[in-house]
Amino acid sequence: MPLTLHPIGVLRTPFATRADCPRNGRQIVPAPLCHVDLHAEFRAGLASLDGFSHLILLYWLDRAGPAELVFTPKFDASPRGVFATRSPARPNPIGLSVVAFEGFEPDGRLRVRYLDCIDGTPLLDIKPYLPTTDAEPAASMGWLSKPREAP
Repeated sequence: MPLTLHPIGVLRTPFATRADCPRNGRQIVPAPLCHVDLHAEFRAGLASLDGFSHLILLYWLDRAGPAELVFTPKFDASPRGVFATRSPARPNPIGLSVVAFEGFEPDGRLRVRYLDCIDGTPLLDIKPYLPTTDAEPAASMGWLSKPREAP
């Protein structure tokens, strides 16, 4: 069954290349201001977004490179399956970030922080972050919670 995805906007970040991107948008302090530039035909969908402190952004990692099903992360000594990592090189390179929503620019763009993608990345969807639904405080982190050997 064919799938068709259409970008609804573009993400604007200070990161020009994959090497510039942090592994996690919370690694840079202070977190840089980034923008969500929604295509005009989707802007009506932003109604009632005021009042949410955080958003979930889903985006297409269009410059991620070919999928690597098993690889050794730079910060680890053991090979890992791609589905046990947050690597951008995936069969379907969909990125996800929980970002702090800081309101709207006068031109309608959204101000966000904690984004970790290359400038110009295509945006697929925006969802409000709901702490009652989206947070699992007792969740375990699998192999990432164990002490690691240096690579």
